[in-house]
Amino acid sequence: MTDIDPTNLSAEDILDDADERRARLDRAGDRWMADAEAKSFARDQGLRQAVRSDLQTGRDWARERAFLARTKIEDKPLKATVYALGVGVLIGLLLRR
Repeated sequence: MTDIDPTNLSAEDILDDADERRARLDRAGDRWMADAEAKSFARDQGLRQAVRSDLQTGRDWARERAFLARTKIEDKPLKATVYALGVGVLIGLLLRR
């Protein structure tokens, strides 16, 4: 960096220096915004991927539970029917109140 004698500065020197600083700040701000947008995009993509993964895990869990329920109902249909009837009666009694 060069040493500048502040007593010898003219108004034009000060304005030129301010314009240069403003331009450097503008370029730095543009770089920062580009980096921030890239990081935000990456973060959004990561979030989307996490949501998709969670949805897939939920679907797998639901399919497994549905398969187990069907299997148990097929093994003992009378027992499943009696349980369903009992649950229906309880829900009807609770809703009637």
